[in-house]
Amino acid sequence: MPTTIRTSDERWGYPLLVRLHFYAGFFVGPFIFVAALSGALFALTPQVERWLYDSVLTVQQGGEHRPVADQIRVARQAIGHSAILSAVRPAPADGLTTRVMFSVDGLAEGEHQAVFVDPSTLDIRGSLVVYGTSGTLPFRIWIDFLHRELHLGEVGRYYSELAASWLWLVALGGLLLWWRRRRADSGLSGDSPRSRLRYWHSTLGVVLSVALLFFSITGLTWSNWAGANIAALRAQMDWSTPELNTALAPDQPAGEVLHHQGHGAANPEPVQQIDRPELFDQMLAKARATGIDAAILEIKPAADPASAWVVREIDRGWPTQVDAVAIDPRTMTVVGEQVFKDFPIVAKLTRWGIDAHMGVLFGLLNQLFVAFCALALCLLVILGYRMWWLRRPSEVRQTASGPRRVFYHLRKASLKSLLIMALGAILLGVFAPVMGVSLLLFLVIDAWLSRGNISSRAPAL
Repeated sequence: MPTTIRTSDERWGYPLLVRLHFYAGFFVGPFIFVAALSGALFALTPQVERWLYDSVLTVQQGGEHRPVADQIRVARQAIGHSAILSAVRPAPADGLTTRVMFSVDGLAEGEHQAVFVDPSTLDIRGSLVVYGTSGTLPFRIWIDFLHRELHLGEVGRYYSELAASWLWLVALGGLLLWWRRRRADSGLSGDSPRSRLRYWHSTLGVVLSVALLFFSITGLTWSNWAGANIAALRAQMDWSTPELNTALAPDQPAGEVLHHQGHGAANPEPVQQIDRPELFDQMLAKARATGIDAAILEIKPAADPASAWVVREIDRGWPTQVDAVAIDPRTMTVVGEQVFKDFPIVAKLTRWGIDAHMGVLFGLLNQLFVAFCALALCLLVILGYRMWWLRRPSEVRQTASGPRRVFYHLRKASLKSLLIMALGAILLGVFAPVMGVSLLLFLVIDAWLSRGNISSRAPAL
């Protein structure tokens, strides 16, 4: 009498995980590939950017630096009087230029037109668009927006959120599959091309698993829907970055103002201080006396009459220097402080995580690590598609012994298991809506492909 052996094909959990891992990798793989490749380019190009714009960023060393006020005046003459002075980043070291940043029409949110000034000779070295706190220049701005949104605007942000939303789940699923196969140790792996591909795919995935989880989680903090939920959770748990108080007392307005509504400007500022260049040197001196000691910093005028000026450190390298002070321009008193060492631990981890994700926290080693992980992830996606190609659907392979699709395995699960999975899917869908919608789409496609006996078979991953 033959003995019935319960094989993994007769259990629903493992083949279901295989199928879901396949769907996620197959449909989301292209988005993950583009995000990883553009991320690698962004991580590897700071030195290229500095080389491209060397004549703008650097000057001959030597010579005493002139007051910031004088540098602002020459920058104003160069750009004209219609631009709104937004911030100044004094030269952080001898041989580097000062950035005088203006809001002008036609720029995207977060962008400024920067006039680069030789701090010693007051020569204008050039004018470029800069982006964000990092001060990215046009070459890497293009790469950054490719990574962020494929240059498609807000609609394009869904691509990067889709990639980040699924990356952690694909990594965990792959880790579970590797562990299950390793535990089974059936000795049936063989030397076929597909078996060798699966070995390298799974091995590389295991090596990268922690890094993939890290990039997925930190990437989600920038996303639209999931990022908003993460921010709300941090606020609820008191994990947010402390806000810098810039409010002045009602009877202490910031002083003389010039009304620039900034209609159509990239960074509209309802009310902007008259340049008053001399105040920048005073603000810098006051901030230094207060403990702002980073070489890389930014001086930002008050956005409106009821707000203080802000001097903040913007050095995201290790050790992190991101302290800030708010200063009343009339009394030159500090009305608010933001000190990194006093941040909640989660806020610190968030800051470090984002900076490590961008490849700036630990310098060149950080850049190389990010680039290696990103390019290895690209290879991981390619190996996955190659495995599918070797077992792609065909009339010969779609036989009665072929593996079933998702709903076939779900029908074998217990009611309790189904309820747990449904609850988990709903919670994930609420927290990461892009993932939820795409998961629903996967299931719809699977249900459609499951029609009939032949189409209910699919190639194994």
